[in-house]
Amino acid sequence: MAHKVLVVEDEEDIAFPLVRTLEREGYDVSWVDSGQKALDTLASAPEVVILDLGLPDIDGLEVCRRAREAGFEGAIMIVTARAGELDRVVGLDYGADDYLAKPFGLAELQARVRALLRRTSSTTGGADAQPDGLRIDVDARRVYAGTEEVPLTGKEFEVLNILAANRDKVVSRGRLMADVWDENWYGSTKTLDVTIGRLRQKLESVGVTDRVVAVRGVGFRLEGGHPDA
Repeated sequence: MAHKVLVVEDEEDIAFPLVRTLEREGYDVSWVDSGQKALDTLASAPEVVILDLGLPDIDGLEVCRRAREAGFEGAIMIVTARAGELDRVVGLDYGADDYLAKPFGLAELQARVRALLRRTSSTTGGADAQPDGLRIDVDARRVYAGTEEVPLTGKEFEVLNILAANRDKVVSRGRLMADVWDENWYGSTKTLDVTIGRLRQKLESVGVTDRVVAVRGVGFRLEGGHPDA
């Protein structure tokens, strides 16, 4: 079955080449030209959403935020002319998985979509029980605290999954950036700190005693109820 991709772009001269290129790749592509239509279309469960920020009705960041709050678990790639680092970090903080600044090459966009699909489709194991009620279902890409599901974005899930696989060991910042984002990621590593901060808040909010601890100048580790390093 073809992977589903949703293009959210209000300018036809930008949207049509994207749609044609992705369709040639064999994807099942839908296109909408407003934020509200994008939110309505999420019910069809696209695996990747290519989201422009400058939409006529709802800002793309707000679309991203509402999608995550509604439980959308697919990948979201923001495409925008706002190329500043702050905008990029804010977009990722709202739950986006990737950020591509205009103008961009279609080959780069294709590569990023393929990378997002590999991440969202990865099934490297089954449900892995962890101490203190934390359970990671890798196949379903879901995390549970006891019986309660912890709603995580794609990036938050991947960071936690790597840390959990290396429980009580330090995972370097470089490895997390390369494995979760891209080895050629050109943005600030503050993106990782933002993701870690959100992950900590979500785990704490449901009473998980496991903690993501920062090891200054090195990276992070997941520990179960031990004092901060």
